[in-house]
Amino acid sequence: MTDDKIEAVIVKTLEEKPRDATHWSTRSMATAMGMSQTSIVKIWRAFGLQPHRAETFKLSTDPQFIEKLRDVVGL
Repeated sequence: MTDDKIEAVIVKTLEEKPRDATHWSTRSMATAMGMSQTSIVKIWRAFGLQPHRAETFKLSTDPQFIEKLRDVVGL
């Protein structure tokens, strides 16, 4: 595995999203990069990448969110 290939995986992981998902999985990244799933796992672990974890707070888009929140907090 070359340094250029490793860099390409890291850049793709951090800067792009797959068309049909919210984040990369090891399988989808392996397919996109033409590599094995094991190689992707090793790269992500070596650089501490966890694309399945959200880094920011996401507010619900449910129009009744406030009412539901009040019901739960009021318990």
